[in-house]
Amino acid sequence: MKWVFWAAALVIAYTYLGYPLWLCLRARWRPRRVQRAPQLPFVSVVLVVRNESETIAAKLRNLLELNYPADRSEIVAVSDGSVDGTDELLREKAVNSRLRIVLSPTVRGKAACLNSAMHVAQGEILLFTDARQKIEPDAVRFLVENFADASVGCVSGELMLGDAGGGERLDGVGLYWRIERAIREMESRAGSVVGATGALYAVRRVLLAPLPPDTILDDLYIPMTVARRGSRVLLDSRARAWDVVQHGGDEFRRKVRTLSGNYQLLQLAPWLLSKANPIRFEFISHKLLRLLVPFALAAALVSSAVMPGPVYRIAFIIQIVFYALSLLATMRLRRGPLARVADAALTFVLLNAAALVAFANFVTGRKVAWGR
Repeated sequence: MKWVFWAAALVIAYTYLGYPLWLCLRARWRPRRVQRAPQLPFVSVVLVVRNESETIAAKLRNLLELNYPADRSEIVAVSDGSVDGTDELLREKAVNSRLRIVLSPTVRGKAACLNSAMHVAQGEILLFTDARQKIEPDAVRFLVENFADASVGCVSGELMLGDAGGGERLDGVGLYWRIERAIREMESRAGSVVGATGALYAVRRVLLAPLPPDTILDDLYIPMTVARRGSRVLLDSRARAWDVVQHGGDEFRRKVRTLSGNYQLLQLAPWLLSKANPIRFEFISHKLLRLLVPFALAAALVSSAVMPGPVYRIAFIIQIVFYALSLLATMRLRRGPLARVADAALTFVLLNAAALVAFANFVTGRKVAWGR
């Protein structure tokens, strides 16, 4: 059982410590610069919604108020079988010449709606966003500056959890996302980011191809196809979008959907594991190994419980204490050092639980539907 414990420990340690450390060293020793310059290409902002009557008016107002010339941009909004009044609101707003709407009477899925938007959009650059997040005024200008570099094909913005006025979220989910952002920033400096932030990312139109039906993660599939064509995928931390804090159940379902999308992507694009993927190593290290971590955690716990010796006994106790802390976080402790550590532990446990649910979805063939 020794090899089981140490193999599991190696997977966990490399995923959360080894890969970020390797990225940090590579980004410092061999950084890849980007030649930014102010420019004003025609930009099509693409927005796909379903039953977003509560948010669509504020989102359109946010997009129309962005600090980018009105004559150099348009908004393409696609409603995917909405039945809550979203279509009526879009029709009212369509008096603005910058807004082009596509209304689907039936539910087709986000991928099909994105394909429709790509067909309608006229921009040299397509900027993809979601309904819920608020984009900062200068975000589009920052993103398009990167396209002055001919090697750049896709640029992701930065997603901030919290409120633009009140600051970032500081709990376990906020800590996890800050670590994730740091990893993406190092990937960008070293070469290309594995994926983009669905709330805000831009792509050269010439590099876009239709999405396969029912694609869950357009913000991973599209950037990876851009990388496959030899262009860089960057993160520009100056371009920011803010997202409201989601409740625990909503966040868990979102994570299950994201991780289910990683499994789906292996079926849709098997070339991701071949030499055709120029960032195959980063894709495996950043995305796939996280799918293995829940199984490694279970293997480490069981093997350390049955193995004799002080090393394994200490490892077992540390794991039990960690999981006990995650349970403690469910008791809504008052804020303090212990509460913050417990909340971080709970976030880690829930993320890996979501990975297990995603694996079950993959094995059973259960589809994860897109919705608001």
